[in-house]
Amino acid sequence: MGESVKVSLILTTYNCIENVKRTLESIEMQDFPKIEVVIVDGQSTDGTIDVIQEYAKRSKYEVKWLSEKDQGIYDAMNKGYRLSTGEVIAFFNDLFLSDHAVKWMVEAIDRGNCEGAHADLIYATDDKVIRYWKMGRGKIRQGWMPGHPTLYLKREVYEKYGLYDTNYRCSADYEFMVRILKNNDVRLAYVPVTILRMYYGGTSTGSMGSYWLSVKEGHQALVSNGIKNAWLIDLKRTLRVLWQFVRRRDMTDD
Repeated sequence: MGESVKVSLILTTYNCIENVKRTLESIEMQDFPKIEVVIVDGQSTDGTIDVIQEYAKRSKYEVKWLSEKDQGIYDAMNKGYRLSTGEVIAFFNDLFLSDHAVKWMVEAIDRGNCEGAHADLIYATDDKVIRYWKMGRGKIRQGWMPGHPTLYLKREVYEKYGLYDTNYRCSADYEFMVRILKNNDVRLAYVPVTILRMYYGGTSTGSMGSYWLSVKEGHQALVSNGIKNAWLIDLKRTLRVLWQFVRRRDMTDD
C-alpha cells in the first residue's frame, strides 16, 4: 500500500471558524503525499465557509466540500464518507501533534497487514490537557475501545459493516466500533504515539448531561450488538475513562 494509497480525512463543521482554521493548517503540515480533504459543513454563518473556500483554493491537497443542512453530526459524517474516494478513511476535526501522523498510521496498517490502525490522543482546551487517552491493545469485553479520532480504516471495512447509525445522538462512533470489532475480524495495528489533540467539549464531552447520554447510548450499543454482560463492560469502560484523567495529572506533574 505505502505512500501510493490515498487517505481521506473527513471533517464535519458548523460555526467553528477558529477551530477549523487550526485544523486545516494542521492537515496542510502533513508530509504524506496523497491526502483527500473532505469537508461537510452544516450551513455555517460565522465565516467558516469562507475559510473552507480559501483553503480549497490554496491547499496542496485535493479538497472536496459541501455546505447544507444535516440531521446531526453522524449524518454529516456519513455524507463525508460518501463524498470520499480514499482507500483509507479517517474522521478528523482536531489538531495533529506531528507532521508525520498520517504517514505513521498508513505504515502501521501496511506493516501489520491490518484493516486499520489507532493511536493515542489527548483531550485539551487551549490552556490545559483534560484527558490522556492511551488505550493500547485490548478487547471490547475488557471495557477497551480505540480512540475514534485516531482510527484509520481501510474503505473495505465501511463497505462490509456499513456507516454510522444516526439513531444515536452521542455514541454512533462507539456503536460503529463495537460493530466492527466484536468478532475480532477487523485487525487494528496500534501506534503507541500521541498523534493528535482533540478539542475538549464535543458531542459526548460537552456537559454532564451529554456524558450520561453517551453512557446510556454506549450500553445500548453493546446490547444491540449482542454483547453479553453489557453493564459489567460499562463499568470497566468507565473505570478506564477515569484512569485517563489520572494519567493527565501524572503528565502535568511530570
